[in-house]
Amino acid sequence: MSDSPVTIRTRKFITNRLLARRQFIVDVLHPSRPNVPKSELSEKLATLYKTDKARVVTFGFKTNFGGGRSTGFALIYDDEESQKKFEPRYRLVRSGLASKKERPTRKLRKERKNRAKKLRGTKKAKAAEPPKKGK
Repeated sequence: MSDSPVTIRTRKFITNRLLARRQFIVDVLHPSRPNVPKSELSEKLATLYKTDKARVVTFGFKTNFGGGRSTGFALIYDDEESQKKFEPRYRLVRSGLASKKERPTRKLRKERKNRAKKLRGTKKAKAAEPPKKGK
């Protein structure tokens, strides 16, 4: 199934010199498969535009009702520095150019906030630790 043919068409192609990238809308025709992975699309676009696969960013794909056709957006950056400078952090994390921020779960953050609301002044810093359970 994954070796069935896929047709890629680009439209509204713009060379954006200020952001050091090429940007365009991608139409993907995939009649005999449910969808096409973004990694496969970025490989095909990299060969089509003679660039490195890591510089191609694809996002925002929607499959048309009835299947067989998807439309999304793609960017091809000129170099890694401009990609790191202009891409949103979450897309850099997806492409492996940045690491995800580790932070406590939403529930723990809310519990900490509510404990801190009960205290005043410098004692608010102690609200970070959960209360001791023991008698």
